[in-house]
Amino acid sequence: MTSLKLGIIGCGTIGAAHAEAAAASDQIELVAVADVQRPLAEKMAAARSVETVYSSGAELLTDARVEAVALALPASFRIELGLQALRAGKHLLTEKPVARSAGEVRQLLSVQGDRVAACCSSRFHFLDSNRTVTDWIAQGNLGPLRVLRCRVIHPATPAPETHPPAWRLSRDLNGGGILVNWGCYDLDYLLGISGWQLRPQTVLAQSWRVPSIFADTVAPGSDGETHITGLVRCAGGTVLTYERGEYTAAHAEASWEVIGETGSLRLRMTPAPEKKILQFEATRAEGTVSRTLWSGSDSYSDIHRGLLEDFATAVRTGRPPQTTLAQALLVQQITDAMYRSAETGKAVEISAT
Repeated sequence: MTSLKLGIIGCGTIGAAHAEAAAASDQIELVAVADVQRPLAEKMAAARSVETVYSSGAELLTDARVEAVALALPASFRIELGLQALRAGKHLLTEKPVARSAGEVRQLLSVQGDRVAACCSSRFHFLDSNRTVTDWIAQGNLGPLRVLRCRVIHPATPAPETHPPAWRLSRDLNGGGILVNWGCYDLDYLLGISGWQLRPQTVLAQSWRVPSIFADTVAPGSDGETHITGLVRCAGGTVLTYERGEYTAAHAEASWEVIGETGSLRLRMTPAPEKKILQFEATRAEGTVSRTLWSGSDSYSDIHRGLLEDFATAVRTGRPPQTTLAQALLVQQITDAMYRSAETGKAVEISAT
């Protein structure tokens, strides 16, 4: 398979991760980088021996050598560049969250045509542990699914020396707070390991901003949530329960779980040393028994390289990427519904279209 000629737009922390993953892969050739802060682009280009540097994404999109682009910048800047990229005939790998609203995702879908378009919310599917989980569920080992659960709580830490970036808790720049920063990963993960078979129908949620005691530790003007919880009822009665929080006055927790009629899995989405995936099974003789389904270690380097190589393979073979735009739209629809429910105090229905 010939290597995919890639351009990266956005040369900050996540752009650098894409560049490092591209350099480690024989399936990717990084041919151009761009950033409105040109020194960032020049630094990345020098580190990765890339000869072509642009001062804007629009300039990079005119480069005929570039077959595909990775958009590694905040959501507010990505939609227009994504539209331009697809209209220019480029394949598209867009960072997460896929957009600030379902309407923006539909705009991308309307111009996608025959180009491959993928979302980076799929990152954690490329860990060996999570591939094992996906296969286990697909084989029907849990029976009909009942509950998918995520609860991740980060207690407050001492005040940082500098504020987090302004986009991190900005509805305008990033579409929201912790739900779009991490919830897109959680929802993509739970929907993906269950084979994208769930059809969310009704959402009820509540969110909270940073506690007042920590208000001076976030960027001025931050209006995104730091804690959110919600319940998503799907067709057939399967339920997804969700909670994520940071800056919380609570004990740390990180748990993901899938419960079926005849079995369940206790999971960890993120990489970790000495990680275990536990499987529980209902038996007549012994009741519920448990065993280790998978154990080992995985790393963050796996998720970045796996993401790019999956995208390159999709371009070269024509098969869908791990998370398509249509699947990312479903994640965004749940996200929009959670925000709407939190704002109104009412349950919100999700359209089937």
